[in-house]
Amino acid sequence: MPGRRAAGLGAPGAGRQSEPGPAAGGILEAVSIVATQRFPGPAMDELPEVALLERWPPPAPLPGAEVLLEAGVPVGPAELDLLPDLRLVANYGVGYDSVDVAACRARGIEVVHTPGVLDAAVADLTLALILAVRRLLVAGDRLVRQGGWSTGWSRPPQLGRDLAGSRLGLVGYGRIGSEVARRAAVFGMEVAFHRRSGGLPLDELLRSSDVVSLHVPLSAETRGLLSRERLALLPDGATLVNTARGAVVDEQALVDELVSGRISAGLDVFAHEPQVPARLLGLPNVVLTPHLGSATVETRAAMTRVLVDNVLAFLRGEPLPNPVGA
Repeated sequence: MPGRRAAGLGAPGAGRQSEPGPAAGGILEAVSIVATQRFPGPAMDELPEVALLERWPPPAPLPGAEVLLEAGVPVGPAELDLLPDLRLVANYGVGYDSVDVAACRARGIEVVHTPGVLDAAVADLTLALILAVRRLLVAGDRLVRQGGWSTGWSRPPQLGRDLAGSRLGLVGYGRIGSEVARRAAVFGMEVAFHRRSGGLPLDELLRSSDVVSLHVPLSAETRGLLSRERLALLPDGATLVNTARGAVVDEQALVDELVSGRISAGLDVFAHEPQVPARLLGLPNVVLTPHLGSATVETRAAMTRVLVDNVLAFLRGEPLPNPVGA
C-alpha cells in the first residue's frame, strides 16, 4: 500500500510492490488496495501494491482503503464501518452470499465477482462425487487400506450402482448445471432439471431422480430449499450431491436421513464451514470434501485473473467486467 501503513495490515506484497506515483496504463497507484488473503497466480503482480490484512475484520478502522479483495468472509454493515473510504469489493468466487450487496450499494460501493472460469472445475468435482458415492470408491479404498479385503472380485462386500441408465436431477440449470448435464450424458445418465424458468417442478424432480445435484446460489429464496419434507421425497437409495452452498439444504434433516442409511450423499459444502456435523464423519454412505469445487491450480489462477481484471478496470475508470447481478 503506497506511502502508508494502517492498523491491522500485514506486510505488503500480495501484489506488486512499488513506489507511490502514477502507474502505466493510466492507473493511479495512490488508490489503496487491501486483501484478506493472498490469491494464487501471476495476475496479482499486475496490481499496484496490495496490503495483506492480518485478520478479518480488522481490529480498528482503516481509513483510506478503497478496494477490498476478499474470499468467503462476511462483508456487512459492521465490516463496512471499518472501511469508511471503500469503493469496491472484489469477491474471489462466483458465489457472493457472504457479501451484503444491498449494504454496499447503499454506501455507493461496487461489488464484483469471478463467474464463468470455475464452471468446468465444479462440474468435474460433481461427477467425481457422483462416481465416488454410487460406485463406493471411498469405502472400497478404506477397505483395502485397512486390510479388510478377504474375498475375491466375485464376492464384494457391497455392490454399487450404475450411472448409465440412472436419472440425474439437477436443481438449478445455469452455467455449472449445464456443464454437469453435458458430462452426465457421456456416462449415459438421463438428465432432468428444475429451475425457476422451466423444467420439472422441484418436488417431482426429487421423487423421480436416482441422483440429485444442487447448483443454485444461496439467497433468501434458496436457503433451506431442500427442507426435511423435501428430503423425504427422495427415493430410497437415492444420492444427494451438493457443490453449491451448504445452507441450501436443511443440514440437520440431511444428517438424520444419512444416519438412517436411507439415502447417500456427496458433500463438498456445509452450512457452517469449516465445521462439519460430527455425526457425518463415521458414516460409510457419505463422501465428504472440504469445499474443493474450484480448487485446481488452473481454475484458481483463472479466478485471480478475473479478479484482477475487474480491479484494473475500476482503477482506470472503465466499466466493470463482472458486477454482481449482471
